[in-house]
Amino acid sequence: MTHLLSSTAERAINYLDNINDRSIVPESSAVNRTAGFIEEMPEEATSPNDVIQMLDELGSPATMATTGRRFFGFVVGGVYPAALAANWLASTWDQISSYYQITPATAKIEEVALRWMIDVLGLPEECNGAFVTGGTMANFTALAAARRQVLLQAGWDVEDEGLFGAPSITVVVGEEAHPTLFKSLAMLGLGRKRVIKVPVDLQGRMRADALPEISGPTIVCTQAGNVNSGAIDPVSEICDLVQKQGAWVHVDGAFGLWAAASQSYAHLVAGVEKADSWSTDCHKWLNVPYDSGVAFVKNEYALRAAMRISAAYLPAPKEHRDPSDYTPEFSRRARGVEVWAVMKHLGRQGLAELVEGCCSHARHFRDALSAAGFEILNDVVLNQVVVSFGDEQTTKRLIDRLQRDGTCWAGITSWQGQTAMRISVCSWATTEEDVELSLKAIIDIADNVASL
Repeated sequence: MTHLLSSTAERAINYLDNINDRSIVPESSAVNRTAGFIEEMPEEATSPNDVIQMLDELGSPATMATTGRRFFGFVVGGVYPAALAANWLASTWDQISSYYQITPATAKIEEVALRWMIDVLGLPEECNGAFVTGGTMANFTALAAARRQVLLQAGWDVEDEGLFGAPSITVVVGEEAHPTLFKSLAMLGLGRKRVIKVPVDLQGRMRADALPEISGPTIVCTQAGNVNSGAIDPVSEICDLVQKQGAWVHVDGAFGLWAAASQSYAHLVAGVEKADSWSTDCHKWLNVPYDSGVAFVKNEYALRAAMRISAAYLPAPKEHRDPSDYTPEFSRRARGVEVWAVMKHLGRQGLAELVEGCCSHARHFRDALSAAGFEILNDVVLNQVVVSFGDEQTTKRLIDRLQRDGTCWAGITSWQGQTAMRISVCSWATTEEDVELSLKAIIDIADNVASL
């Protein structure tokens, strides 16, 4: 056991030590070697050392370097060393993390981590929350509580009676709502197409002046951090308009909610605390390992009622918080451990510096690309930059060459009717040198593409 874990740790350390010296994109030869995993189910046992050796030798070279310093393709964080180490230790503990009586350490750590996040994000003190897999399940969990409450106000208990015969729920979203929101609505039986889509402004923010008349059970889904522009809906104004009619306001804040961690950017999310529920990802801007999402709900009873579970063999309710009362999952890993570790490691000052550093790098990209003659399509308010390199085909060719080059990785998007490159700066490890290296690669490739 000791030799296996020590050698595995050495392989992991070697991977991280070299992650920034290799191509962001795996070599095609490395990808081709993953065919070595294809085999019939072995009849006999394989030694653990041989299993790990195969994983490392065939798997490691074929990974995308998303945890490196120059991956800007999606809103994907790297991994803080403290978070990775805590993740390893939590996996060693192997706690089911559902009930305090069974897993007191991880249940308590999770509770503390939630309280810290509620504090840092400026959410109401009465909130409670749930650690889940990511943004989709965070939206699902929060919206399950919303569904519970708006139907209860109409005299219907959806958990006991289901949706058959229930009053109709109106769901209002912005035209730039993230696709995971629609997936969550579909899983809740609220439908992908039954929503009312509200027009957005040129930065993708929901227009409060275009909201429909609110009547009956209604859920309004807002957004903090447009996936392209980083723009944040006018949540405060929307809450003032719809909550007096009994509507529930949800904020999909996968990465944008973290603006609250910095005094320099907190004004962008001023008023989000008026909402009824929120979702965010910790594997984005907090830079913990996948997977780690969180749902927050102001009405704790609505969340617990939507998630309740009981059986004769389960521990009886006690004075301590049981995580399974707040999440869709029963069997679940202790996600809160690495979140606690990063927040303990960084403190308020470190969290602020993380947010401010990423935003500073984004402005650097904006300024340098604009100075080079390329069109920046969004107001760079956070960590997102959307840039066009001319017509659609030119932009596509540039992105394709950049991705194959391997110096950095940025993705393609369609923004306000234009094909563009999206640069998402979300890693704690990105430096000014990394930005300069990436800019040189982008501009050199753009010059080569233009000369064709």
